[in-house]
Amino acid sequence: MARLLAGEPLHTDGALTKENLAREAQVSHATVHRADDILAEWNAKVTRPVLRTPGEVARDETIAELRKQLREARAEITQLNGKLDALATVSTDLYHENLALKKRDSDRRLAPLPSAN
Repeated sequence: MARLLAGEPLHTDGALTKENLAREAQVSHATVHRADDILAEWNAKVTRPVLRTPGEVARDETIAELRKQLREARAEITQLNGKLDALATVSTDLYHENLALKKRDSDRRLAPLPSAN
C-alpha cells in the first residue's frame, strides 16, 4: 500500500485500485477483500474516486468493441457451421441417390433393336 500511495509501484501501473493493491502485495484479490483492517486503511487513504485517463477510457472502449465483434463473429460461425452440416447431409443424400439411380439404370438392359437387313 505504501508503494502505491507514494507513487512507486513495483508490480502495477500505479493506479489506486484495490486490484492493484492486491497485485502490488502479490496476493489474490480475495485475500485483500478478507483483510478488513487493510481495506479500512485503504478506504481512509484513498477517498477520491479513481479516475481513468482518456487513454484508459479509449482502451476500454476499444476492448468493449472488440469483444462485441468477437461475440458476433462467434455467433456467425455457429450459424455457418449449422448450414455447412445441413449442406453436407444433403450432398451425402444426393450422392447415394445418384449411385442408386446409376445401379438401377445399369440393371435395365435394353433389348437390341432388330436389324433392318
